[in-house]
Amino acid sequence: MARIMRRIASSSLVRRQIEDLPLFGLHAFREFCTPGTPYKPTDITEVDIVRKRGIDLLHDPLWNKGTAFSVSERERLELRGLLPKKLLSMETQVQRLMEDYEYGRDYISADHITDGGVTRDHVRRWKVLQELQDRNETLFYRILLDNFPEMAPIVYTPTVGWACLNYHKLYRRPRGMYFDATDKGEMAAMVWNWPANEVDAIVITDGSRILGLGDLGLNGLGISIGKLDLYVAAAGFHPSKVLPVVLDVGTQNMGLRDDPLYIGLDQDRLNGDEYYEIVDELVRALTSRYPNAVLQFEDFNMAHALPLLERYREHHLCFNDDVQGTAATAVAGVYGALAVQGKDFSELTKQRIVLIGAGSAGMGVARMLALGMLKQGISYEEALGNFWVLDADGLITIKRPTALNHTVKSFARKTQEDVEGETLVETVRRVKPTVLVGLAGAGKLFTEEVLTLMGQNNERPIIMPMSNPTHKMECNAEEAQKATGGRAIFASGSPCADVQYEGRTIKSSQANNMVVFPGLALGAHLGATGTITDKMLMAAAEALPSCILPEDLELDIVYPRLCDIRDVSLKVAMAVIKQAHEEGHVGSDKALKALETSDEELAAFIKEHMYEPVYKPLVSLPVGVLE
Repeated sequence: MARIMRRIASSSLVRRQIEDLPLFGLHAFREFCTPGTPYKPTDITEVDIVRKRGIDLLHDPLWNKGTAFSVSERERLELRGLLPKKLLSMETQVQRLMEDYEYGRDYISADHITDGGVTRDHVRRWKVLQELQDRNETLFYRILLDNFPEMAPIVYTPTVGWACLNYHKLYRRPRGMYFDATDKGEMAAMVWNWPANEVDAIVITDGSRILGLGDLGLNGLGISIGKLDLYVAAAGFHPSKVLPVVLDVGTQNMGLRDDPLYIGLDQDRLNGDEYYEIVDELVRALTSRYPNAVLQFEDFNMAHALPLLERYREHHLCFNDDVQGTAATAVAGVYGALAVQGKDFSELTKQRIVLIGAGSAGMGVARMLALGMLKQGISYEEALGNFWVLDADGLITIKRPTALNHTVKSFARKTQEDVEGETLVETVRRVKPTVLVGLAGAGKLFTEEVLTLMGQNNERPIIMPMSNPTHKMECNAEEAQKATGGRAIFASGSPCADVQYEGRTIKSSQANNMVVFPGLALGAHLGATGTITDKMLMAAAEALPSCILPEDLELDIVYPRLCDIRDVSLKVAMAVIKQAHEEGHVGSDKALKALETSDEELAAFIKEHMYEPVYKPLVSLPVGVLE
């Protein structure tokens, strides 16, 4: 160690770090020795002195090592949580970059580019926007906001699915925080490595059910990043005050674990009490440092999505977008479809709804639609009679031989008929539904026969294949219109092109949560509501049809145009704050004062807090001087 000390400055801080190197874990340095050779301090012959820590160090191209920082370096340089846990050597980093250099890989497989899914143009544009965001976030969000309808599918669905599948191959620089099962007991300290002292919105995933792509482990961070890009662009959250988070508790995806470039934990997923202890610790850590932030849970599998929501929703300002955001979006879409037909909200109680997909998203939609029927005047029990829910084993009834969770069980058909396990086409033929919703994420389940039956049984069938990404959708717009004679009122989770049918253009709507969750989160945050209730979600859903232009209703468009996304988020936020006030949940004096003055004052209050991506004059404060 004396050889090292002679090479460095006499700073006591530097000297202490060098003297304490072994205390941070000798195993971190043995990886640089010849395998089988004992570690000796003299093996370390030189050090470099840096004057940066944390995110500043990772953004410095001269000193940044990326995933090659050792365990002890991560400790003493405040990098824990800012990098994925797995260490990749420089040799592996070189291998990854050389593969890109030699072959220019875009990592697109055949099933991604079918049926209007992710194309090489999507990938090229995603890379251009990512590179811009790394250089200049203000310019990135200016361009995204000005071109939102065109670019939303690039930064979010469907391209974000491709980005998550390949996140470990695309990783270039830190954007968000990484926590994993080995960090137990350390998360409260790790969260302080994030540089922002104020965070207004956090999106967290455990990567267990990314879109319709399944278990992607640590790669799920891509979905948190994409969501928060929409928080900023669509609702005006400040980009310095949002935090993407992934909790890596392992993965069952052996394809990822066998990939030498995968940067997540190589272990089976945690479950049971151990899993919930880890999530509890992370939620405590995040909410302790950022008590005013909205916490959004994203793409957790059904086994954990609903239990986690019930675990925290009464005590934290949180929601689950897959369960609640998708549900509010579906309700808004059905209301929009009724508006297209010239009907009011009360007609919801007369709809017969067949829904395929009994996961967290599907059951969230079913429950919210049932609550909508309750609000429109019938009992909840009567509302349940308007639903037929199917999963991979067919129609779900009370005769299902396997156990059902309590949410699914409440929607099981109570019938003496022998229809347990009935296929989708059999159910549609027998029930003659008015609304067909898909959230199974299993591809082309809305066959030509199913769609034809919808057209035969309804003058204006409502067809909503809401699964993401594109190649997981139950059908596309062209298939729906051709099978129904161009009469379908159509909305899909991923974007679909307008359809040319018998000499006319039929518009296709997108049932994407981005019309709901940014405004919902904004209203809850600015209102300091402390919780997000079912009634607040319903208020968000009911606000959307009023944002549809009359001329768009005549074109069968059931959601507001994305080019007006800021105005849409504003109106959703206003509706959320008003409903929160009715329930006694508004904790912000400024929001309360604006609300009690007038709608115009409330709108002005919200607009005042929406980030606008423009260049402003910059000044520098000396170190140690507070703003």
